[in-house]
Amino acid sequence: MAGGGLRSYRDVLAHPGALAFSLTGLVARLPISMAGLGIVLLVEGATGSYGLAGSVSAAYMVANAVLAIAQGRLLDRWGQGPVLAVAGSVFGVATTVLVWSVQADWPRVASYVAAAVAGGSLPQIGSAVRARWAQVLDRPAQVQTAYALEAVFDEVVFILGPILVTVLATLVHPVLGLAVAAVAGSLGSWAFAAQRATAPPAHPHRRGGDRRVPLPWRTLAPLTVVSACLGVLFGAAEVTTVAFADELGSPAWAGALLALWALGSLVSGVVTGALTWRRSVTTRLQVGAAAMALAMAPLWLVGSLPLMGLVLLVGGAAIAPTLVATMSLVESSTPRARLTEGMALVQTGLVAGVAPGAAASGFVVDHYGANPAYLVSLAAGVLAAVAALSLPRSDRD
Repeated sequence: MAGGGLRSYRDVLAHPGALAFSLTGLVARLPISMAGLGIVLLVEGATGSYGLAGSVSAAYMVANAVLAIAQGRLLDRWGQGPVLAVAGSVFGVATTVLVWSVQADWPRVASYVAAAVAGGSLPQIGSAVRARWAQVLDRPAQVQTAYALEAVFDEVVFILGPILVTVLATLVHPVLGLAVAAVAGSLGSWAFAAQRATAPPAHPHRRGGDRRVPLPWRTLAPLTVVSACLGVLFGAAEVTTVAFADELGSPAWAGALLALWALGSLVSGVVTGALTWRRSVTTRLQVGAAAMALAMAPLWLVGSLPLMGLVLLVGGAAIAPTLVATMSLVESSTPRARLTEGMALVQTGLVAGVAPGAAASGFVVDHYGANPAYLVSLAAGVLAAVAALSLPRSDRD
């Protein structure tokens, strides 16, 4: 690899409209880390039931995972402007109805339906902003830098979002956390959609015309498996870290430990985008997936909070480079007419793995304790590394 320095970021952001759509994309992504937790805090605050709160939040998450790919297909077919404007509107209305149904004590089915509609309509800004970068930039090295920037923004979202929604919901009003998430998602999506000059062109499918360009399944299928395994790793590690801090009698430290993990990823993301890499993107993905597994290996042996924080900080450095390489490989292998759909497919795999990972680690925590539960994350990391090795040779060379 050769140095590019922070000038790499300045160069990509200097493209007309780039800074505007990247920043509005950052705001529009806040619901990703705020809405699920906001639903839990809202419903539990109104009903006193964590079970009900978790099930309503699960309805939101499942609908989001199921419909994200369909929205990605619509974004490619009809364009980002109209699809994101409609999705942002539906998301705002559905979230408002959800809040109203909980506060007014409507029948529970209303809350489940509203949560599912909100999750299914959540604007797929992460995929859309990366597709927009691929449209604006024409040099692979610059696309790499742009994707690293977005990975850093993702970490910012996942560090600030939970803190913001928790403070608003617990210290001000249970409604406010979810309300801010709804406003950020709707207004951010509208502002992003309004920037038509940088949007990729629509690729409508005409009846009776040419066949749709096929997706590169030999690449996307292993990538989706990698992403799903990483989702399991993330979901399991988060639950296990909370249990670990609780077992040591310091539950308040769980947030700090997870923040250190995210900080390691944020720093490595900045470095990734500032460098020009000579290794192929597939090789970087394979190395990154292996590094994710190795980062999980020592966790089940750690017995103190300071040491766990250090190990998580170092291990977090593998996250952003791996995710950047994943999205870069999607961008380089997927036809432009279906790029957003391809990115949504991989990101859906990541999201879909979180819940099973959390459930598996929770089972191990209940029966064997927190430290052994880190082995769930280790197993998921190993599976991700193996799946990365199955990428086709033509993409690897």
